[in-house]
Amino acid sequence: MSTCWFPSDAEPRARQIGVSHAISIEALRVRIFGDGADLSEMVQLAREPYIKGFTTNPTLMRKAGVTDYRTFAREVIEAIPDRPISFEVFSDEFAEMKRQAKEIATWGENVYVKIPVTNTKAESAATIIHDLSHSGVKINVTAILTLDQVEEVVNALNGGAPSCVSVFAGRIADTGRDPLPIMVCALELLHGAPDAELIWASPRELLNIFQADAIGCHIITVTTDILKKFAVVGRSLCDFSLDTVKMFRDDAVKAGYCL
Repeated sequence: MSTCWFPSDAEPRARQIGVSHAISIEALRVRIFGDGADLSEMVQLAREPYIKGFTTNPTLMRKAGVTDYRTFAREVIEAIPDRPISFEVFSDEFAEMKRQAKEIATWGENVYVKIPVTNTKAESAATIIHDLSHSGVKINVTAILTLDQVEEVVNALNGGAPSCVSVFAGRIADTGRDPLPIMVCALELLHGAPDAELIWASPRELLNIFQADAIGCHIITVTTDILKKFAVVGRSLCDFSLDTVKMFRDDAVKAGYCL
């Protein structure tokens, strides 16, 4: 069991982290990965130098209308051959999960295989994560929400191929918990697997990018909707306030409201 959560100094240190209001996208150390399954959007994002990689999953693919997994994946890899891309297995049985992982790994040198931290029966995937990683498959362990899971995964990955550990900070926040101390602690635990990198997964707002950067997180996965908000980074709050007032006034006029 992880000893990094309470009591520890992770929470007070996380609360001391400052995010500069003037930081620019060019100054970010955290690597931004596009998260989605719309091929045209992915290709467009790939033109941006600050997008360092991509992730997707079966839910995003279904939402985007993808019907042929292999065809979609190969189209993405052909269109974006120069950055890491993660594709997820979807079996619930570990033997089939391993078979799918080995096939996905053959699709390209830039491919990482996403393995869920457990199956739907809450059975740990640590054994196949270890076996695949130590056979040379680059793994992205997904759906992690606890530090105990991080610790187990780090032990499985240590000594294996380059890998990623995806902690779903946004889902942690959805439960009313502050994800920052957990992410700080996860970074400490990753010292046990030098070839593994921490992903801040499922961010809920643009601020999360700067929070991830401030704590030294390696990667953050970001949807197009959140990335669009980069246009207002660094804006004067007074100007932004005035624009908001104008928006409310304009919409009231356009709606023809009267009292």
